Amino acid sequence: MSIRPDYRQSPLASLAEINWLIVGLMTIIACIGFVMMVSAAGGSFLPWAVPQMMRFALAFVLMIIIALLPMRLLMDYAYPVYIACLLVLLGVDILGHIGMGARRWLSLGGLNIQPSEFMKLAVILALARYFHQTYPEDIRRIPFLIPPAMMIALPAVLILKEPNLGTTLILVTTGGVICFFAGVRWRYFIGLALAALAAAPVVWHLLHDYQKRRVLTFLNPDSDPLGAGYNILQSMIAIGSGGFFGKGFLQGSQSQLDFLPEKHTDFIFTVLAEEFGFFGCLVLLGLYVMLLASGMMVAGRSRSTFGSLMAAGVVALIFLHILINCGMVMDLLPVVGVPLPLMSYGGSIMLSTVLAVGLLQNAWVHRDELPLRLTPKL
Repeated sequence: MSIRPDYRQSPLASLAEINWLIVGLMTIIACIGFVMMVSAAGGSFLPWAVPQMMRFALAFVLMIIIALLPMRLLMDYAYPVYIACLLVLLGVDILGHIGMGARRWLSLGGLNIQPSEFMKLAVILALARYFHQTYPEDIRRIPFLIPPAMMIALPAVLILKEPNLGTTLILVTTGGVICFFAGVRWRYFIGLALAALAAAPVVWHLLHDYQKRRVLTFLNPDSDPLGAGYNILQSMIAIGSGGFFGKGFLQGSQSQLDFLPEKHTDFIFTVLAEEFGFFGCLVLLGLYVMLLASGMMVAGRSRSTFGSLMAAGVVALIFLHILINCGMVMDLLPVVGVPLPLMSYGGSIMLSTVLAVGLLQNAWVHRDELPLRLTPKL
């Protein structure tokens, strides 16, 4: 094996090395979210816009710190961070705060934290480190695929138990994307897909009643227009009434007259569609596409397996949130409670998304480093 320069010798990076295009795209999307929260509150910065701005400012500082850290620190602490997040998830099951029928939050000093959001980042770091330390020829051997499978399965089971089906799907799919880019063979994915189809009846039986109603409502929203189908019917009315250019800021009837539930969280895209129409949606989705394309460019430019897989995992994570949220508010997917990154109100989703961009920035800042491949270990 040839000797490569060790990333442990790399100095702390400077601000000039940060990809400011990604920072700019992220900030513009977040500002659009602030404006939509003002609209959802009837023109007031309280109770949603100001707290969200403060969270973004805090997350922004943490993002810069993560971006400038030596990549060795992320690798050195990938497993400890994963274990810590896993233990916190276990704590949710014991001490978690119940809200909207689910135990997903921990109350810390008056703040409600959703650990599952940060578990997704921990899985990205842990998988990126594992495959960085695994030789390509070993990735094709089943024994070497058991550890990453367990890294994905353990938190997935805990999150599904909360219950949180949407986050579980995103975590598992993000992990699968990282495994694919790491070189895991297609046939293993096909086998897992067939196994998932075979297990579908069992999974349906294990779903909670409200989750089954969401799936049935997705298939036929008019079956319960005043109950389970109310949210999605109001969402489709709002999106359809927006037309091409929308009704204008603060002029959306469904959102301003409070017909639309959860308008500042899961259904904030609907507020945008009603007030700024198809054109406003295209602008937002165009910004997301540029952000994701920039992320894939980072993954392609990184010389290290760790940096490349970390960037690919972040891109997959953000893309899945966008796909599922937009799909569910337009009745293309069942409503599973997935927020829209940088747009939906919530401290955990805002902080975890911006921190994910920090990991992306770290991969960019250290893209030319070629870390020494280590002996596989856990």
